[in-house]
Amino acid sequence: MKKLDSRSRVTKKMVPAAKSKDTNSDLRQQLEDLTEKIDLVLPEVTARVAALEHLLREKNLVSRQDLISARAFVRLQEE
Repeated sequence: MKKLDSRSRVTKKMVPAAKSKDTNSDLRQQLEDLTEKIDLVLPEVTARVAALEHLLREKNLVSRQDLISARAFVRLQEE
């Protein structure tokens, strides 16, 4: 199977000035839709992570300190 180069898959098209405003509004709408989807999914993902942490602690697979360290690491990556 031939491996595709990322540059060969993406083609840039010049957008006429009149269409530029339409494109911006389309992109803005897509961004708003994506934000709404994330807002709906995030609480579910958070609850699942909390449930997994609880199970890990219950089965004594990790310590409380391990979880605290993992959260701190994630926070550092977010910055």
